[in-house]
Amino acid sequence: MDYTLVRTSRKTIAIYIRPGGLVELRAPLHCPKRDIDRFVAAKAGWIEEKRALMLARRRIEPDPALEASLRARAKEILPEKVAYFAQRMGVSPAQVKITGAKTRWGSCSGRGNLNFSWRLMLADDGAIDYVVVHELAHLREMNHSSRFWAVVEAAMPDYRQRRLRLKRLQAALTGEAM
Repeated sequence: MDYTLVRTSRKTIAIYIRPGGLVELRAPLHCPKRDIDRFVAAKAGWIEEKRALMLARRRIEPDPALEASLRARAKEILPEKVAYFAQRMGVSPAQVKITGAKTRWGSCSGRGNLNFSWRLMLADDGAIDYVVVHELAHLREMNHSSRFWAVVEAAMPDYRQRRLRLKRLQAALTGEAM
């Protein structure tokens, strides 16, 4: 990961995400470069999330490398979450796909295919779980009726709080008021 290193008389390493998604590290004067590189490697996921969030807030498309990283993370994490919740809910999706959708976190086709935007990786883990459960619930009820919400609530009793966090993230990303 590319970053700008600034040496100061501080005692700890700090990460700053600058406008445009540039990463700046401030490190103690005598901190070995290998320690700094290890620190960056350990924080890579956090750095990528914060860069993407900042770029999205500024309505700037993330650079291709950042998008690729979040897409790869989505391909690794989301199928595991789908398998876990599908087993708990007693449903079986046909496929899980990662898309570049900008206005939907996820969707479920009439054929049982689940689609998730790689942008979902900007959300917290609980909100991601909510989207997975929401889409899996469509395998039982292909609508948003009271029966649908009962399926969601049976799998995730606190879904309302998770949904609210997701709406707040959506508002922050789009600049819309809630």
